[in-house]
Amino acid sequence: MYLIFDTETTGLPKKWNAPITDSDNWPRCVQLAWQLHDSKGALISDHSYLIKPENFNIPFESEQIHGISTELANKIGVDLDEVLNKFISDLSNAGFIIGHNVKFDLNIIGAELFRINSDVDLLEKDILDTCTELTANVCKLPGGRGGKFKFPTLIELYSFLFDESFSEAHNASADVEATARAFFELVRIGIINQTVFKGYPELSEGLRSHDKTKVPLFGIKHLNLKKESKKVSKKISKENEDDKNIIDSIPEQIISAPFAHLHNNTQFSVLQSTSRIGNLVKKAGESNMSAIAITDRGNMMGCFHFIKAIKNYNSSISEDSEKTQIKPIIGCELNVCSNHKDKSNRDDGYQIVFLAKNKNGYRNLSKMCSIGYTEGFYYVPRVDRSIIEQYKSDLIVLSGNMYGEIANKLLNIGESQAEDALMYWKNLFGDDFYLEMMKHGQEDEDRVNETLLEFSKSHNVKVVPTNNSFYLNKEDANAHDILLCVKDGEKQATPIGRGRGFRYGLKNQEYYFKTSNEMKFLFRDYPDFFSNISEIVEKVEFYELAREVLLPKFKIPADFKTENSDDLENEYLKFLTFNGAKKHYKNLDNDLNERILFELNVIKSSGYPGYFLIVQDLIKAAIDMGVSVGPGRGSAAGSVVAYCLGITKIDPIKYDLLFERFLNPDRVSMPDIDIDFDDEGRNKVIDYVIEKYGSNQVAQIITYGKMAAKSSIRDTARVLDLSLGDADRIAKLVPNLKLKDIFEKDEKKLSDNLRTEDFSNVMELKSISSGDDLQAETINQARILEGSLRNVGTHACGIIITPDDITNFVPIATAKDSDLFVTQYDNSVVESAGLLKMDFLGLKTLTLIKDTVKLIKYKHNVDIDIDSLPLDDEKTYELFQRGETVGVFQYESAGMQKYLRDLKPTVFEDLIAMNALYRPGPLEYIPSFVNRKNGKEDITYDIPAMEETLKETYGITVYQEQVMQLSQKLANFSKGDADLLRKAMGKKIFDLLSKLKPKFLDGGESNGFEREILEKIWKDWEAFASYAFNKSHSTCYALIAYQTAYLKSHYPAEYMAAVLSNNMNDIKQVSFFMEECKRMSIKVLGPDVNESFYKFTVNDNNAIRFGMGAVKGVGSGAVKTIIEGRQEKKYKSIFDLTKTIDLRSANKKAFDSLVYAGGFDSFEGVNRAQYLQDNGDGITFVEKALKFGAKFQENKNSAQVSLFENSDEIQLQEPQVPPCEPWPTLEELKLEKEVVGIYISGHPLDDFQTPLKHFCNAPLEVLKDLNQLLNKELRIGGIIGEVEHRISKNGKGWASFSVEDYTDSYEFRIFGEEYLKFKHFLFENNFVYMRLLVKEGWRNRDTGKTGAPRINFLSFQQLQDTLEKNSKKLTLQLSIDDLDEKKSKDIIDLFKKYKGKNQLEFSFFENNEKIKLTMLSENFKISINEDLISKIKERQLHFKLS
Repeated sequence: MYLIFDTETTGLPKKWNAPITDSDNWPRCVQLAWQLHDSKGALISDHSYLIKPENFNIPFESEQIHGISTELANKIGVDLDEVLNKFISDLSNAGFIIGHNVKFDLNIIGAELFRINSDVDLLEKDILDTCTELTANVCKLPGGRGGKFKFPTLIELYSFLFDESFSEAHNASADVEATARAFFELVRIGIINQTVFKGYPELSEGLRSHDKTKVPLFGIKHLNLKKESKKVSKKISKENEDDKNIIDSIPEQIISAPFAHLHNNTQFSVLQSTSRIGNLVKKAGESNMSAIAITDRGNMMGCFHFIKAIKNYNSSISEDSEKTQIKPIIGCELNVCSNHKDKSNRDDGYQIVFLAKNKNGYRNLSKMCSIGYTEGFYYVPRVDRSIIEQYKSDLIVLSGNMYGEIANKLLNIGESQAEDALMYWKNLFGDDFYLEMMKHGQEDEDRVNETLLEFSKSHNVKVVPTNNSFYLNKEDANAHDILLCVKDGEKQATPIGRGRGFRYGLKNQEYYFKTSNEMKFLFRDYPDFFSNISEIVEKVEFYELAREVLLPKFKIPADFKTENSDDLENEYLKFLTFNGAKKHYKNLDNDLNERILFELNVIKSSGYPGYFLIVQDLIKAAIDMGVSVGPGRGSAAGSVVAYCLGITKIDPIKYDLLFERFLNPDRVSMPDIDIDFDDEGRNKVIDYVIEKYGSNQVAQIITYGKMAAKSSIRDTARVLDLSLGDADRIAKLVPNLKLKDIFEKDEKKLSDNLRTEDFSNVMELKSISSGDDLQAETINQARILEGSLRNVGTHACGIIITPDDITNFVPIATAKDSDLFVTQYDNSVVESAGLLKMDFLGLKTLTLIKDTVKLIKYKHNVDIDIDSLPLDDEKTYELFQRGETVGVFQYESAGMQKYLRDLKPTVFEDLIAMNALYRPGPLEYIPSFVNRKNGKEDITYDIPAMEETLKETYGITVYQEQVMQLSQKLANFSKGDADLLRKAMGKKIFDLLSKLKPKFLDGGESNGFEREILEKIWKDWEAFASYAFNKSHSTCYALIAYQTAYLKSHYPAEYMAAVLSNNMNDIKQVSFFMEECKRMSIKVLGPDVNESFYKFTVNDNNAIRFGMGAVKGVGSGAVKTIIEGRQEKKYKSIFDLTKTIDLRSANKKAFDSLVYAGGFDSFEGVNRAQYLQDNGDGITFVEKALKFGAKFQENKNSAQVSLFENSDEIQLQEPQVPPCEPWPTLEELKLEKEVVGIYISGHPLDDFQTPLKHFCNAPLEVLKDLNQLLNKELRIGGIIGEVEHRISKNGKGWASFSVEDYTDSYEFRIFGEEYLKFKHFLFENNFVYMRLLVKEGWRNRDTGKTGAPRINFLSFQQLQDTLEKNSKKLTLQLSIDDLDEKKSKDIIDLFKKYKGKNQLEFSFFENNEKIKLTMLSENFKISINEDLISKIKERQLHFKLS
């Protein structure tokens, strides 16, 4: 590899020949840049760092040369040690060091390495210099010593080689790129060759792609250091001058007065603020503010995060620090309208700021905020004066901004009305009402402020200076403006203003979080106002929002009697537990009794018996309602009490599951039981909860949707009007990382953590961002917006239940996708707020099991109790051993199937272990686990006493529970300490581990175990415990997997029908599972009105019938009436159907869709085309059938018909079926796919299976990643879908067209000569065979960057011609054991009929001896065509075409 580097320094040495140890002689390095190239010249990495000057300054003269000032180096520079370590890391991979006049740079870096006491010797590498006599003789520049040519400067060499100027000299980054390009060009043209260095042959081979063109630039953007230094210098001098001017202008009486911002929006003002709470608090601290308030618009979502950030900041201040602690003030900016319930016209109200003085004020504010959503939401959440009068106590009110009532009335209505408003607020809040004055440099504010001052004096109302901040720093104003455009769907180019053609936006850049001094300067003429801020701060108490969890009261049955009536909950829990124990355990021995009592005691001491009672009640209610409940989830399965109560279905005694994994007896925290319900029954359980506890005590949990890296780029691009193509390209450069990490993480770490392609994309992203165009602005503004709240939603499964009205505990809101209220606090804080959170998870697999059991009952009249299946069923384990687990819960991936085939599980414990092992990390232990299970590897234990715990997993630590048990057994850990150890290892809490390790070693030694072996065990645990899995959870999910496998092995058709039903809305999954049905030899038939139900079912022939619910346009009502109508007898014809069903539920669209899907195919004598044929009258046969049915039902139900003795005798003439040819197969299949999403009765490509199998080498799905296919030729077959022929701007034709095969579809684009050559193949429904070549993308001449890979079209053929045109040879594969004289004669006779020019080859094989003989036929030349192939297939002969 080649490392090319350059430096910029503080000057020149006094002595050029001084040793590098002479630190005073050699100048300091201020910039180090280098590139690393591989042995063929490809760029691997490039780095450029300014070095932070420590104990030295950069001289003025040096700055004039390279542009790096001391200030710039201090601002963006990196520590010398860090830069040199990165340099050394790349240096270690390089064989050659290259530079221009490289000796100087070697000495500079050598001296710096000496200063940090590094023993790295640069001269150990081969050194190559582009400034030598060799290049002097190439450039032939006069002026050298002794009449020779002078050594060229880098500019001179570069200009000579490339005929272009090089203007960025003396920027090490640019110099490195120029040196690298010059060096590789010198190698390419043979100036530097094998006589100069040994790596020449491989490098010159790599540069051959540039045989006719010069080596291009590498596309690296370089910082203009002089400009940057000037910017920093100007900014520093301006800031210093501004600060000095500000401080000098502040009156002495307020210079040291405390200040607090009382009107601030955070990112929880959704899409209206970019200020993050943590940054807001940090900046308040930097300005030594005494307090800070958050007053988000209409919501209190940020309160908990705000209090936490303040506490973290305050705890970080040392006692001797001059910094003051910050007091948090919780507030909210409410929209106060005239009538919050009136939604007949839009009234967003006035924006008024409320601040909570104490906990009671917080509750009142929370109440009002909740009412704003639950009762007053209309465009925005609103309250009115009546609400405020009801909840006014312990609140401080600020008059608000220009949208506040007083200011707004002054500007838009009149002074007297504004004064009336002021009097209202003053009378209501007295001394707790303050006028708010702002100075953003706006004319409207100045006008308002004059009157506010008059009002203040005349009505004795105090004024507070505020700033209404929306973003943190002044330079964030543009990003904030973009955010407002994202909110309103506007372009930033649209002017700010009111009315059509304008958009909303702030009037200037003054709405940032100003420092204390900036605010004092702004309001220097009103020094008395600052004491009013202190007065407000004094009024506010510090209070905690966090509290213990409050459980709803569980109602104990009135007939339950106990001697201990003071402790009913614990007594009732004990009663239910022992009742359940009698059902689950035949023998309630002492050990079991002791375990139950121990758990009950922990639950009692923790104060959570009510929680267990609530959960068991919910599960009991769910089962009573017919809702399927999972066997348990997570660590709760370790509780015997939970098992006895029916909360879990796994016996923790049998599977050695630990209660303390669930509830640590030493450090009890709120237990967390997640419950799985079938996804169709989950809502029934939620309805039960609402009915039991009341809708005002039940809510869902809010979620915050944030702008991720890619979405922030796309949103910003949309607002800035960057083209869709550019926006998409930039977004695709972002890997699965935050922009913050991309731009702030060290490049070496990025390189280590990312794939090569992703790292290359990241470097390109950085390069684009350093430009000055719209793309760069998009990236840089997106960096500020990343992480901003974009929307809110609801948690998928979290439900809150409170003991009283939920608004007494937290503020709530409403959500579009939920009928329930949602908490304004998210999942991370609801428990801290004292709310009981329960996860009701909808598990599709439970619905699948439930559907299968129903189908089995319907089809076979067999009742299956899924919870009582034997766990030693041989047929089920055989299915696992074969790896046939497609559709089996948690075990269906290809990797898992492979390991199951290797493992050959025979007991349930094997399944538990595999579930735990098959995940990143422990995956590497699977081969050893498999080998030990199958006797191919010895099972060993570090200490014999470990065998009892590790025996079931063949000596390998798989579960966290095993670590917990062994720590107790080997080292006398308590149950609580064992759980702490599990937690510390799993979450890598090193402080806790360092405390527990000595305890483990000492405890083990006291039990007689060697310390050295204990050290090894501890080390093994540390390596594995972070991956070790929760056995309780693994056991629960292994049970569900076993249940699904049992059903699949014993009732395959019923199970696969249920699998298809549960994936009806995902056509790709339906296709995938239909392939599995095909593998299992289970037929999947299309929908049929006589056999289909809403979901997939199994018919009398054990074939799966498509569900009518999967057909577009056929609703549940239509399906229901069709099923009801055939209860007594099947339909004989469409007339029989229309006479019987409720035609109000099944309309023409439903009938048309059923025709297309083949739903009426069972009616004899009528094809699909006939149903939609008309006899020239414009009315289709289906419509006539519907009218006939309607008329029949009308006559039947009329009063006249009832006069006849037998109304059934009333007959109408059935319409005649119109004669019509059936649709062509292709059209029929296409229409079928339109309504079902897939082909059912066949596939258009079914007639071409032979050419597809023998001549295509790739399916379309491989084209999703063209980078993996570079320079590969692909042969692909398929059917052409949509085609668009277009004309480009320069008048040339091109086309986009889609091609579909069995598994996927792909959209191609074809241009230029290829388009002209092959355009006659491009029409819809054409079957094509294409040869493609994937080539490297076009290289941009200016930047040197390579675009996305491109596809070359080599040839097109009709797929129907492919067999005959491409077949050269047919190889018949024959088993000697199956060959006899009769069969041989039949084969010879067959080939005699198909004489032609193609070769025939026979391949004979014998399996037992593994003998194979291949012979080319000399007597026969054949004609390979479809007819011959079909005859070969009829004889079930194996063959191969080539």
